[in-house]
Amino acid sequence: MTKVKKEKVAAADPEEAAAAGGNEKSYQELVANVNPISQPLASRKLSKKLYKCVKKAAKVKNIRRGVKEVQKFINKGEKGIVVMAGDTLPIDVYCHLPVMCEDRSLPYAYIPSKVDLGSSAGSKRPTCVILIKPHQDYQDAYDECVEEVSNLPKPL
Repeated sequence: MTKVKKEKVAAADPEEAAAAGGNEKSYQELVANVNPISQPLASRKLSKKLYKCVKKAAKVKNIRRGVKEVQKFINKGEKGIVVMAGDTLPIDVYCHLPVMCEDRSLPYAYIPSKVDLGSSAGSKRPTCVILIKPHQDYQDAYDECVEEVSNLPKPL
């Protein structure tokens, strides 16, 4: 049994690319499916930066993944950026985390897709919450993300 490589199709239209097997959704399509509590929602640019930071943190095993684990380490006083997926249902699964983050003055942001969040963490499984801990290997990218996430307007 050998793996068969898929041929890349260079299509001029995004519709043709989607029909050729690319199931990538645009940012606008993903934003259409987010929850009403998903505020502050990261922009397309900030989402890409957060995905890259998660990827770098996952390489050095410096992330906490999942609601249970993130909640436990927030309670223990661990610092970092909390990234939550906006398309998680039911909302009750993680609606208490923003309050916990605000109480401990942790920066947090929502991104549109839990599938993209899970894949950027190096997992095939979607995940709805990730805590990115600071590390020297990706400190400049981390600092940039912290600054931008902190500047996002908080919900009332």
